[in-house]
Amino acid sequence: MADSGIYIKNRPATFEYAIEDRLKAGIVLTGSEIKSVRNSKVSFNDSYCLFNKGEMWVKSLHIAEYVNAGYATHDPVRERKLLLTKKELRKWENKVKEKGLTIVPLSMYIDENGLAKMEIGLGKGKKLHDKRETTKGREVEREIRRFLK
Repeated sequence: MADSGIYIKNRPATFEYAIEDRLKAGIVLTGSEIKSVRNSKVSFNDSYCLFNKGEMWVKSLHIAEYVNAGYATHDPVRERKLLLTKKELRKWENKVKEKGLTIVPLSMYIDENGLAKMEIGLGKGKKLHDKRETTKGREVEREIRRFLK
């Protein structure tokens, strides 16, 4: 987790997908975008990752415009490049092609060096009965915690 305290989580991702593998990646942002991230103005609604010419991009990630940006503003839902090694890119691209998995953004944070990072996960979509099972498990854990207090 980040030392700066900025940690934005994509909560629906773990409910909608069974995450098989996780990876941390850098993300290319403009100046006004990083300021919005530091203000936690990020929305993961319907965002996903895709491969384009051997590079990974995140689509539909909404980073709100920075209020004090003036003329140097940005498009809130533009595609943003993720920074990964070639080995990691090849490995995940093969998994996506073979098994029909999806790459979803799980969280975004600022690391100890002040750089924006994104945790991505290789997930398989859950069926309705799997989602019900997840909900039931959470309720059982909540009841157990309530009785232990």
